[in-house]
Amino acid sequence: MKPTLPGIHHVTALTADAQKNIDFYTGVLGLRMIKVTVNFDDPTTYHLYYGDESGRPGSAMTFFAWPGARRGRVGPPQVTVTGFAVPAAALDYWRERLKERGVNGLTEEDRFDDKVLSFRDPDDMRLEIVATREPGGDAPAGGPIPPDFAIRGFHGVTIAELGPDPTIALLSGVMGFREEATDNGRTRYRAEGGSPYASAVDIVKVSTESRGFNGAGTVHHVAFRVPDDAQQTAWQSEIGQRGLAVSPVMNRCYFHSIYFREPGGVLFEIATDGPGFTLDESPESLGQALQLPPWMESDRAELEKVLPPLRLPDWR
Repeated sequence: MKPTLPGIHHVTALTADAQKNIDFYTGVLGLRMIKVTVNFDDPTTYHLYYGDESGRPGSAMTFFAWPGARRGRVGPPQVTVTGFAVPAAALDYWRERLKERGVNGLTEEDRFDDKVLSFRDPDDMRLEIVATREPGGDAPAGGPIPPDFAIRGFHGVTIAELGPDPTIALLSGVMGFREEATDNGRTRYRAEGGSPYASAVDIVKVSTESRGFNGAGTVHHVAFRVPDDAQQTAWQSEIGQRGLAVSPVMNRCYFHSIYFREPGGVLFEIATDGPGFTLDESPESLGQALQLPPWMESDRAELEKVLPPLRLPDWR
């Protein structure tokens, strides 16, 4: 049986200020802080995770926190926008909330069958709130946003490409995404199964000499989900057979990962649904203390000297 990719697992971006990032994503957007850990490849810096009540796949927005990092440049080939899903009736609430909080870059448009609010986070990264009839997901409980209006997880991502045809061939011919709609130079692809939850990938062809590069305010990679290790291994073989360089399986504690660059150059990850974020914390205490992978516990005292102190939200 061919393996499947039901949709997006997580999106990882870069921030130059961990505390401002926490204050915005938990205090303004009302996401739950579900994990405070370190970048496993650079353990002197934080890796912050936000999501719904339990950090389900499809809700996890994560950040590598690099203090004082230079600003990145948004452009192809890159994930240029991350969209969050809210119920259709929540649009007025979010419009007023973002205005009251002085959030930058607020604009509004109709796209396909949805209303979309676009704005920017403290690192000037582009985000969207998509008011949709079937947002799916679970509202974070106990936070600043009433459950009827809360973000439910991802709606999808937008990828900018100079020449999108090879990327489209990978998405539709290999990864199982189907073309759903086209409007104003944007084509939407939906993950196999058709669920509206965290499953949309919009491809936009752009004409520019200014290619994007990573830095604060840009997306580092987008991860797609698989249910288990066996399907991930099958995808590793499938991707490799297509002539793309794919990484070994990497243990990220809360999920297992493989990485590859799609033909246009965007970094893709395929991540397992498990073990999940309650591996080392109870559901009630998610995101309340620094968690380290077992192989770094012996270095905890030294790392805590280097890592800057953080004010963590406590909604309980």
